[in-house]
Amino acid sequence: MHIGMIGGIGPAATDFYYKNLIKAFALADKKLELTIVHAEVSDVINNIVTDAADKQADTFLKSALRLKAAGADVIVISSIAAHFCIAEFSALSPLPIVSIIPTLDAEFNKRGLKRVGLLGHSISMGSKLFGGISSAEVVVPLDDDFDTVHKTYIKMAAKGQVDSTQRKTLFTIGKKLCTEQGADAVILAGTDLCLAFDGYKCGFNVIDSALVHIDALCDMSD
Repeated sequence: MHIGMIGGIGPAATDFYYKNLIKAFALADKKLELTIVHAEVSDVINNIVTDAADKQADTFLKSALRLKAAGADVIVISSIAAHFCIAEFSALSPLPIVSIIPTLDAEFNKRGLKRVGLLGHSISMGSKLFGGISSAEVVVPLDDDFDTVHKTYIKMAAKGQVDSTQRKTLFTIGKKLCTEQGADAVILAGTDLCLAFDGYKCGFNVIDSALVHIDALCDMSD
């Protein structure tokens, strides 16, 4: 299966997908066929802010046509927030889209999780993964913590790097999702959160959505 990825949203997320796709396919002794096209993170953010799902879907269509021309069989988007236009994009796409949302829903069901907490972009948290989770109850940071997570995430994604203060903030709020709201696990519902969590112990159960997506793509491949 030739994977066509719409990446660049942001660069750290794309790099994380690329490295871990290589790792997963190597461990499974499978050949990775992958083509990546670049999408501008600023365009996605602006279209989210202006509620321009149709406009973003049209932009993604151009990328999808390039991926089809390159021989891709399926399309994936290396950003959860960019799934805000998934319905509109699905209606236009010339190729099947392997969305991260149902992949996560299936994973929660497989693990028997009853309640999950989210960290990520405000649209991903506020929509509780776009209403696509039925296997578990979804909780999000409360009050000022919600805006703090969103602003921290945006700064990380834009720069492609994280500092110790940002990491501590995310760890503190993530732990509260578990201790105060009863989350069985905290879902990294923003791919760039790998910058803060990858290789670090945070003190609570974490599920990286990108890694779940990558494993599913590997399982789907010949």
